[in-house]
Amino acid sequence: MSPIDVPLLVVGGGIGGMSAALSLARAGHRVHLIEQAAEFAEVGAGLQLAPNATRALDRLGVLEPVLRRAVQPSLLQMLDAVDGEEISALDVGEAFVARYHAPYVVLHRHDLLSALLDACRAEEGIELETNRHVISCGVEPDRVTITCADGTVYRAGAVIGADGLRSRLRGLVSDDEPLATGYVAYRGPVPVDRVAGAIRMDAVVVWIGPGLHLVQYPLRHGQLLNQVAVFRSDRYEPHSDDWGSPEELRARFSTMCPAVAASVELLDQSMRWPMHDRQPIGNWTCGPVTLLGDAAHPMLQYLAQGACQALEDAVELGEQFVPGRDPEEAFRAYQAARIPRTGRVQASARAWGELWHLDGVARDVRNRYLRARRADDFVDIDWLYGADALSAVTASGS
Repeated sequence: MSPIDVPLLVVGGGIGGMSAALSLARAGHRVHLIEQAAEFAEVGAGLQLAPNATRALDRLGVLEPVLRRAVQPSLLQMLDAVDGEEISALDVGEAFVARYHAPYVVLHRHDLLSALLDACRAEEGIELETNRHVISCGVEPDRVTITCADGTVYRAGAVIGADGLRSRLRGLVSDDEPLATGYVAYRGPVPVDRVAGAIRMDAVVVWIGPGLHLVQYPLRHGQLLNQVAVFRSDRYEPHSDDWGSPEELRARFSTMCPAVAASVELLDQSMRWPMHDRQPIGNWTCGPVTLLGDAAHPMLQYLAQGACQALEDAVELGEQFVPGRDPEEAFRAYQAARIPRTGRVQASARAWGELWHLDGVARDVRNRYLRARRADDFVDIDWLYGADALSAVTASGS
C-alpha cells in the first residue's frame, strides 16, 4: 500500500481533535483527521463548559449550535453528601456572564461533538477518516510517517496528537504512564421523572463526602438528569482490575443522606471508569509533532476543565500555526502559551479533589470556611474563567 501524503494530520477524532482540525482549517490549512473508532462518537454522558470554553467555541464559530443543544444553569451548588446541607454556591447568572463575557453551560458530550463534526464537515479543507488505529510514528526533520494497524501509512508535514489519555504519540516526548488514583466513576443520564425528591433543574449540584462525591445536572432541555458518582475504592490495587465494583458503589453511598443514596441506585452500573491523570510535563513537541488535550495534559475532573482546556488548546494552536510558518516553531510557541496554564489546572484539580473528599474535623473546617463565601464572589475563579486568562481566547461579543 502506497503512503498517503497529507500536509497536516490530526490523530484523534474526539472533542480536542475535532476542535483542532476546525481551528487549523479556519487558519488556512488543509487538514486530514483520523480516528481509530468506527464512527465519531463520545463515550460518557454530560459535560460542563465554563466561560473559558464557551469563548473558545465562539472563536471556532460553533457556539450558537452548542447553545441550542445546551442547558444554561443559574447556580453551581455544593452540598454535603452526609447531612444534605448546603456548603457553598456560585451564582452563574447575569452578573457572572457579564464578568466573563460568556455563559456557563452543560450538555451531552455527544451534542458537543456533533456540533464540531458538523462544522468540520462543512469545511472544504478538512477530510475525516475513521477506522484508523495508529501503531507507530516516525519523525524526520521535515516529515512524519504515521502507520496504522490496517497497513495504511500517512506521510505528513506536521502532526497533532489528540489521541487521549493513553496517547501513542506522547511517547515521542515522555516515557511516563497514566497515574491511577484509586477512584472510580459510574455515570450516565436518567429521565428526570425517575429521580426521587426535589431536584433543582436550574443548577449543577455536587454532593461531596468522605472519599466520594455525586454530581447532578440537567441535559437535553431538562428531560434528563446527568449523574456522576465517584468514590475511592478500599479494594484498589495497582495491578488489579478487581476493585470499584457496583457492590462497592452501593455500599459506599448507602450511608449518605437519603437523596444521594436514592439517586445512586438509579445509575447504570454496567460500566465503570477508573480515574487517571498524569503529571504535567514541560514539552509536548518533537519536531513537526505536538500534542493537544488529554494527550498533552490529562487532568482529574474536579474543576470540569478537561474539554475546556482542549478547546483552549485548539484556539491557541490556530493562532500560532499560520500557513507558511515552520511547524516546530509554531508548536513551540503554542506550548509556551499553554503549558503553564494547563499545568496549573492539572495541579488545582488534584487539590480541589482532596478538599472535596475530606472527613472528620477537616470536613467540618472546610464546610465552615466555604459557607462564609458569597455566591457572587468570583475573585478565586478569575484566573480560570477570566477573559484575560489566555491571550488568544478573548471575548468576541458573545
